[in-house]
Amino acid sequence: QVQVVESGGGVVQAGGSLRLSCAASGRTFSTSAMNWFRQASGKEREWVAGISRSGGIGSYGDSVKGRFTISGDFAKNTVDLQMNALKPEDTAVYYCRATANTVVYWGQGTQVTVSS
Repeated sequence: QVQVVESGGGVVQAGGSLRLSCAASGRTFSTSAMNWFRQASGKEREWVAGISRSGGIGSYGDSVKGRFTISGDFAKNTVDLQMNALKPEDTAVYYCRATANTVVYWGQGTQVTVSS
């Protein structure tokens, strides 16, 4: 059974920082890509950032480019999201998605709240 677990969410003031972590695990489980998405209340889920085993370089959505940094350790099937200069509009539930053998697995999400 594959598990994807996020951690690190919380409440922070605007301009502050948070670091989210995600770990994917399972028997003979090897990820090829890991991505972060977010969903604010009443809005559609939005892609935030991603990184692949082959590329090794993160890619970002326009709304977070220059503020967020994704890093992955594919030997451990983990990915982190460093979030700096947070804004109230970054408030959302953040989800980690792991891809392995073309199958995607989602975590349960972690709440990030940015107060103004």
